[in-house]
Amino acid sequence: MTEPRHFLSLADAGADGLAAILADALDRKAARAGWPKGRVDADAPLAGHVLAMVFEKNSTRTRVSFDMAMRQLGGQTIVMEAGQMQLGRGETVADTARILSGYVDAVMLRTDDHVKIEELAGHASVPVVNGLTDLSHPCQIVADLLTVLETGRALPGLKVAWLGDGNNVLASLIEAAGLMHFDVVAACPQGFQPDAAMLALGAGRARAVASPVEAVEGADLVVTDCWISMGQDHADAKLAAMMPYQVTPALMASAKPGAAFLHCLPAHRGEEVVAEVIDGPQSLIWAEAENRLHAQKSILRWCFGQIG
Repeated sequence: MTEPRHFLSLADAGADGLAAILADALDRKAARAGWPKGRVDADAPLAGHVLAMVFEKNSTRTRVSFDMAMRQLGGQTIVMEAGQMQLGRGETVADTARILSGYVDAVMLRTDDHVKIEELAGHASVPVVNGLTDLSHPCQIVADLLTVLETGRALPGLKVAWLGDGNNVLASLIEAAGLMHFDVVAACPQGFQPDAAMLALGAGRARAVASPVEAVEGADLVVTDCWISMGQDHADAKLAAMMPYQVTPALMASAKPGAAFLHCLPAHRGEEVVAEVIDGPQSLIWAEAENRLHAQKSILRWCFGQIG
């Protein structure tokens, strides 16, 4: 039996697979221009396939984009809240993986502990997709890279500035930098900086600095994320440490002329970014959010061996 193609990190696809995913997403998005959202793609490449979506964390973009991705590809979805499954009553992840593999063609999990998704993939006989863990968020970064390519920018040689928390989204961004040959400079306060293991994902293309201006100077892209993630404590202390890293018009002025702003959402205007930036002309957040759908479609096609 052929081993399933899991998408737990960008490294699972590798540089060639990621390039194929991005190219496919660009092509499929262009082919649908002007269509109703519910219309199935002309080739319906996942007709007859079912994706189980398992949520241990709340979601807007991940839930809707994966659901619509399968619909547009001709497939179907089953949505499950982990607390309403036997997982919530102590069934092991391994047993759940075996059971779901007998019912559906792929599983997407959005969870906290990355070990859970590794265990799920280790015991599943169908592809498993990482919809988010505390370690990484690869689907988000595929959408981000797709958004960048749509602006006419080539990925190799770009400078990307990250401001704020050294979190899971930054980890996947750094991993993408190593695969696609662009540079990431992350400005994070003491205690929230990426560790050596995270920086190593970039294969020499990522570094951490203390100064927001140093990170942003000459950057093609400025990226941030919310500072207080779901379930995090000590919000007041963390917010106080993060405030010097807020993305403002003055900080954007240190980037290259025409630099773009990205944010994976949800956003807290007045915390990690001010309204003048996130709602301003340099912001690409709405295209970025829509591109979660197009990215998800091509990630799923890669998992099923249809591309790459």
